This record gives sequence, structure tokens and C-alpha cells, in this order.
Amino acid sequence: MASVSSELLEILVCPETKQPVALASAEVLEAVNARVRDGSLRNRGGQPVTQEVQEGLVREDGHVLYPVDDGIPVMLVEESIEL
Repeated sequence: MASVSSELLEILVCPETKQPVALASAEVLEAVNARVRDGSLRNRGGQPVTQEVQEGLVREDGHVLYPVDDGIPVMLVEESIEL
């Protein structure tokens, strides 16, 4: 699994609020993936999330997670996940 570089992490911000983002903790990822497994998780665009999230970036306020796909942050509001 590729990981987001620290240099990229320093400059990334939430496209919606411009708040900084940080790598999601194992606890956050497990809670998100539990919802994926039980079929209850939808992204903010309303689409079901069917693949477990291996890596993600959490907005500074802790309310939104942006998934990371093969080391590439998906910084689209509609693809983000409410925490």
C-alpha cells in the first residue's frame, strides 16, 4: 500500500472548508470499515461505499474523511465520508 507523502500532507487542505487534513487513525478506519461491511456507509455524494478504506485523511475538525486510493488522496467533497 502506498502512503501519502509527508510533503503532500503538509499542503493538502479540505476543498470545502480549507482546514488542514491528517492521516486517519487505525480506530477511525476501523469504524468506517465496520460501516462498509454492514452496508450502511454512503459517501457525501449519496453513493454506497463498498470497498474498505485502507488509508484516509481526516479534516481538522474530525467530521469528514477523504479516502486515499493507492497513495493518491481523493479530495472531492462528493467522495468524502461523514464521520
